[in-house]
This record gives sequence, C-alpha cells and structure tokens, in this order.
Amino acid sequence: MAEPATTVHAGRVAEPAVAVRLEGLHKRFGHVEAVRGVDLEIADGEFFSMLGPSGSGKTTVLRMIAGFETPTAGRVLLAGQDVTRAPPFDRDVNTVFQDYALFPHMSLEQNVAYGLRVKGVGRAERTRRAREALERVQLPGFGDRRPAQLSGGQRQRVALARALVNEPRVLLLDEPLGALDLKLRQQMQVELKSIQRDAGITFVFVTHDQEEALTMSDRIAVFNAGVIEQVGTATDVYEEPATPFVAGFVGTTNLVDGDAAVRLFGRPGVWSLRPERVRVVGAGTDAGPQERTVDGTVREVVYLGSALRLLVDTVQGTSMVATQPNLATATTRLDDWLGRPVRLLWRREHERRVGAA
Repeated sequence: MAEPATTVHAGRVAEPAVAVRLEGLHKRFGHVEAVRGVDLEIADGEFFSMLGPSGSGKTTVLRMIAGFETPTAGRVLLAGQDVTRAPPFDRDVNTVFQDYALFPHMSLEQNVAYGLRVKGVGRAERTRRAREALERVQLPGFGDRRPAQLSGGQRQRVALARALVNEPRVLLLDEPLGALDLKLRQQMQVELKSIQRDAGITFVFVTHDQEEALTMSDRIAVFNAGVIEQVGTATDVYEEPATPFVAGFVGTTNLVDGDAAVRLFGRPGVWSLRPERVRVVGAGTDAGPQERTVDGTVREVVYLGSALRLLVDTVQGTSMVATQPNLATATTRLDDWLGRPVRLLWRREHERRVGAA
C-alpha cells in the first residue's frame, strides 16, 4: 500500500487522512432498495476493494462516489468535502470501466491526453504528461498506435493511463479486468497493484472475483443485498469471517449448523471450517490432542491439478469438503477414492463460529 497521508496535531501523528467517506448511504430504484445504509471510510493511498455478487450494491455505491448516481439518502464526502449533489466533473475522481471506452479514431497519446485537452491544458504540457502516463503503465513509445492494434491488457493499461494523467485524488475501477482471460487477468492484478503503489493514489476497486480482491487489496468491504457485511484486510475476511455469507462467499468453506454443529464442534451456532484445513487420513487414524475428528465415506472427488477436492459423507449426517495437495508423483485414479472410508481431522484453532445459534 502506498504510504497514507497523515496529519500532525501538536506534535502527534493523527490517523491517516480519509479520501472517501460514505455516511448513511441509501439508493432506491423504484421499489428496489439497491443500497441500504452504507457507512464507510477509505484512507488516502489505500487500495480498497468492494467485493460482492451481482446485485449486491457495490457498483451502485461506486457510481454514487463518481457522481453518476445520486443517493436517495445519505452523503458522499471526498477529502472531507460534501459532494453528494456535485456533478461528476466537479469531483476529484476518475473512473476506469470494464470496456475501456477508448476512442478508436484517436492515437493512444491522444486518448490519454483527451481529458487534459478538455481542461484547456496546452499542447506541449499535454504531450509531456500523456507520454509520462504511458511510461507509468509500461507502454513507452506506443503513443502513435491506435487501440485496435493493442491486446486487451494493453488497452486496459491505456485506460489506466488516461485516468491517471489527470492526477485524481481517487481512482474508481469498475470490474476493469472482467473482459480479460485468466492468465492476463492474473498478470494485470500484479501490475495494477504496482501502478497504485507507484502513483500513491487511492484506488477503489469493484469486483465479484474473490481472488482479485484478496490478491490486491489493503482492505476489502464485502457487500450483500445492499449492505456491507464486513470490512477488513484480506486476512481478516478470509480467516475471521464475521457472518455466514462472508465465510461462504470469500473462498470455499464448510458451513455447519443445527444439531450437526453441536455434534462436530461441541456448541450450537453456525460454524465455518475451510477445506484446506481438513486432513483426509485412513479410517482409524488417531487424532492429536488439539484435533477433532469425524469418520465418513468419499462420495465425490474432483481433480484440480495441484490438489484434489473430496466430498465426504460423514457418519454425523453431514457432507464436508476437504482439499488435499496433490503430492503424489503419479495421481491415484480418481475412481479409487470413491466409496473409500476415511477419517477427517482438523485442529480446533481452525474452527470459526460465524453465526448465532
């Protein structure tokens, strides 16, 4: 994360400056309340992700920060200034969209410099800043090319350069990697984080992809049905999910409740146990002093290349998933797992209670 801006009062360092503050934000479309009372602070220089499924409200919140939507209730503040009713061009933000929105008839340099031209910046200054922006996104010498001559990843970098050239306080990114293939998307995740760190600008990134959010973010807000269920670091939301929804949406987990929870974990409530924390061993294997155990039979097995995912029907009447690293020099035939009696072991410290009884 870029070093956040701070303020100093009477010789002491205060909290990092707040780039974006949302207060009691609501948005209604007809009878549908898309956003229901969102309160949020995003610090200067932070890479912040808003993560959630389609229809969870994350993109609507981003559009209210940008000024493309007006809240039904609540306030949007940028650097302490209330911009709730301000038009997009009066906000110190820029937005990068999934479809890039580049002008096909313009060169890359002209595309990047377009916003500066609208602001009345002189030609020499526009050219200098546009070329610097293209260098920042690792496209030096590409200024004379047209968008059609570029790959998807290169076009995405041009869109970033066009947004960064205006030196906004906050850069909003709406599913910017969604149109890229998996390998390029993973490459761009690394590049985006590097660009953000170099530029020192606050990035607010909207995605439904858990891996993207976990890989790049300083903090994540997990959205569901118009509200934020949890805000925290990647480690927080994965290792310490606050609700059953967060546990199930961020990664894969075993969610157990009711009588089964009492039998497996000794207490009522909703419990989360990550599949990679569960060991699959032979039936009858002894458990360690800090381990729990349950016996079962393998019903399904999925080959993931680097790992195997096993679905086990337990004697407690539940089904549990365990993910095992594929350490064998020659993978056992998958059919050999089916119907095999096994024992599942996990350490008590890996159990997480994520809901009340």
